[in-house]
Amino acid sequence: MPGAEELLRSRGLRVTRPRLAVLDVLTAGGHLDVDQIAGQVRTRLDSVSTQAVYDVLGALSRAGLARRIEPAGSPARYEARVGDNHHHLVCRSCGEITDIDCAVGERPCLDPGASHGYDVDEAEVTFWGLCPGCKRRRADD
Repeated sequence: MPGAEELLRSRGLRVTRPRLAVLDVLTAGGHLDVDQIAGQVRTRLDSVSTQAVYDVLGALSRAGLARRIEPAGSPARYEARVGDNHHHLVCRSCGEITDIDCAVGERPCLDPGASHGYDVDEAEVTFWGLCPGCKRRRADD
């Protein structure tokens, strides 16, 4: 992945093959759980442990290169889309996750009203419903 090494270094991270592979998987898109990421990383590297993938994801998340989301009732998911305060739409049936851009377009897109002294810089919103495929299947049943 061009520029990945510089990106890691710019965030104070050492460049390692597992970090490059995980970053490559994440930048391909989607909202992947650790097992999905580990499976894809293993196709790029000779071997890598699931714990190593967790460690890399933690480092990338802390460095602002990955975002961890945790929809209720689902394992944690990771994505490379960071820093834009977007939200998510989750299908109640199949668990598919779709990105939803910030409705207002600036951070944060929701105002909690009373900030209670906090300096609010991000809002995390999860919308729930049925994806088009699950709606069709439900209508067909």
